[in-house]
Amino acid sequence: MFLTDKKIVIFVETLYNDREFWYPYYRLKEAGVQVCVVGPEAGGHYSGQYGLPVKADKGMNDISPGEFHGLIIPGGYAPDHMRRHRPMVKLVRDFHEAGKIVAAICHAGWMLASADILRGRKVTAFFAIKDDLVHAGADFVDEEVVVDGNLVTSRRPDDLPAFMREILKKLAG
Repeated sequence: MFLTDKKIVIFVETLYNDREFWYPYYRLKEAGVQVCVVGPEAGGHYSGQYGLPVKADKGMNDISPGEFHGLIIPGGYAPDHMRRHRPMVKLVRDFHEAGKIVAAICHAGWMLASADILRGRKVTAFFAIKDDLVHAGADFVDEEVVVDGNLVTSRRPDDLPAFMREILKKLAG
């Protein structure tokens, strides 16, 4: 599968889960997908939970969903920082409303809840945020990957192969 005509955003913020960022990043690159790392500020440097740094290609105010085929949100503590930035939350909602892929793993479900896009949707996430997602209207299930329309969700780093398989299937379309 070589998807050189596809473009994906991966969000980044302080204390992202290193595996949940870097595995999708390199898996997408391997498939030929153009990856744009988006943080609060273009050129900003963000450290993962294990200290791996990443530099944002663009800032949250520098992109629009029309330029991309989807968005991936890694977990860790970063989603709690991301949802403090209203433009990042708005991007999640805008990608969703445009029918683009919105993929979230582990604690990234917090961003889906903050974007108010979970009502009536079947999702999964790290078990500790189940209540948050249910209160946001989601139908929570404990499965390695859940696809509900344009939403792709997974629970933890061990689920990354299934998570990426589904994202790549959606991109190949």
